[in-house]
Amino acid sequence: MSIDLQRPYDLLPQVIAVARAAGAEIMAVYARDFSVTLKDDQSPLTAADLAAHRLIGEGLARITPQLPQLSEESPAEETAARREWPSLWLIDPLDGTREFVKKNGEFTVNIALVHEHQPVLGVVYAPATGQLYAAARGAGAWLVDEQGRHSALQATVPAEEPPRVLASRSHRGASLDALLARLGEHTLVGVGSALKFGFLAAGRADFYPRLSPTSEWDTAAGQAVVEAAGARVVGLDGAPLRYNARHTLLNPSFLCWADDSRDWLALASEA
Repeated sequence: MSIDLQRPYDLLPQVIAVARAAGAEIMAVYARDFSVTLKDDQSPLTAADLAAHRLIGEGLARITPQLPQLSEESPAEETAARREWPSLWLIDPLDGTREFVKKNGEFTVNIALVHEHQPVLGVVYAPATGQLYAAARGAGAWLVDEQGRHSALQATVPAEEPPRVLASRSHRGASLDALLARLGEHTLVGVGSALKFGFLAAGRADFYPRLSPTSEWDTAAGQAVVEAAGARVVGLDGAPLRYNARHTLLNPSFLCWADDSRDWLALASEA
């Protein structure tokens, strides 16, 4: 199939179908006893991660055989040439494996199409709840139910008072606590995985500061969704996060918000 990367929306129905199929594989493992191994970076790995990785890889290869893929579970030798790719699929087959292991339902399938270092399409699917957030450049962002019905997403402007601040269930740290102290009164919303981006896009939160490590596959799909819903994702220098543009796949610290009337960046200046 030919691809018009100026019209990424055309790919969205098929990518949603791939994400849902991967979610079914994940939930099949979720429903039974499963073992957990540790990767070299001490992050957990389960049969669900690997099953979803295989299914998504095969599905995207059928849709766009000409586009390379970079997944959290891709072996290093498959991605050695990634800096030469102007466009690619960036995938986290199971984001929030720690939440999956805890069986709290707060894990997602993340699939993003990156073109010229920017996410132009994103799907974030939470198979335990059926929530699916989808977006494509120029066409908006939606919450899509199991019947395929679309509800438009719009981030909240102005932010509520006190602001609702998103934080990871599994990754905190002193720098985030210091930022929250500078912010003052707020309501903390703890949630795992890329669901944090979905919450902000849906108007369920106002501010997402992330000062602990993430990788590009953790954020690309969520960034596509929140940007299409009227929010932004920027590093502490104020510039939008970019993808496949640096020697490392680790993101810098970043902030996500929709209400530009507040100086959210100033809160992180000493974090």
